Amino acid sequence: MLSQRDIGGTGRALSNCVFLRRLRVRRENTAEPARKIRRRRPDIIRTIRLGSSNSRLEASDNRIKVTIRMSYGFHHVDNLIALVMLRCGGLDIRLPQPRT
Repeated sequence: MLSQRDIGGTGRALSNCVFLRRLRVRRENTAEPARKIRRRRPDIIRTIRLGSSNSRLEASDNRIKVTIRMSYGFHHVDNLIALVMLRCGGLDIRLPQPRT
């Protein structure tokens, strides 16, 4: 994990990346990753600044995929969006318990 001091130099480090320099040489095995890094540069820097790890992003992505799989058969996309917001929104809803 990067410290707060390292975040400022992230953009410079990303600009000086080996992949980006090799893009100018046009080697086929590094050209595609270099293009992806260049295209996603703002997203990469934003993710580092927010301190999000890849595992958290993958977990939320997996939760959304499972919710979409559960929602097959819904007639309206609004119901799917509401279910995703309910599952990923962090609300803790307790169902009423039967009285004994």
